[in-house]
Amino acid sequence: MDKLIKDSINKGITYHKYNKLIEKLVIKEQTTGKEQTDVRINFTRLNASRMKRLDKTIVLTETEINAFKKTSEKQTWLILIESWCADGAQTIPVLNKIAEAVPSIDLKIVLRDENIELMNQFLTNGTQSIPKLIITNPHNQVLHVWGPRSKAATELVTAYKKEHGEIDDIAKKNLQIWYNKDKGKSIIKDLLELH
Repeated sequence: MDKLIKDSINKGITYHKYNKLIEKLVIKEQTTGKEQTDVRINFTRLNASRMKRLDKTIVLTETEINAFKKTSEKQTWLILIESWCADGAQTIPVLNKIAEAVPSIDLKIVLRDENIELMNQFLTNGTQSIPKLIITNPHNQVLHVWGPRSKAATELVTAYKKEHGEIDDIAKKNLQIWYNKDKGKSIIKDLLELH
């Protein structure tokens, strides 16, 4: 497992490079992964604008930054994602803000569909749900795993599914509205609880 983690980190890209990849995909009207469907291509375009907005609007408080800085050992935050993933677009800018503010955290990004062996080590209820954050130490040992959503977002989705029997377009729209109001605070709260 340590070798798999190390290899994945080594081929991981930065948030800046991930953004450049998304920009190129939008121009080419493509998406990451094998499924080049209109739905996924449209989500990639939408997610690009969501990420740009979040990059400008997410704010970490001094208290939050100082809490993350208490981690003395260097960490790599390895995230599995795809450009069409709506939850990922709401999550990755938050993770990047934390990594930018905390020198001991190095954020690396890998695409799920190109890293199935890694993904299969970190399933959520037997599914390849993304985004999935794997927090490791300098020895490539896994310290924590988080995702695909914050506890608060998961509760929202679970309650809707229980009431309506499925996650439909209304649920997805409600979740995006919730994300817009939450501004990444639930993700930050979850991650602070891991430290």
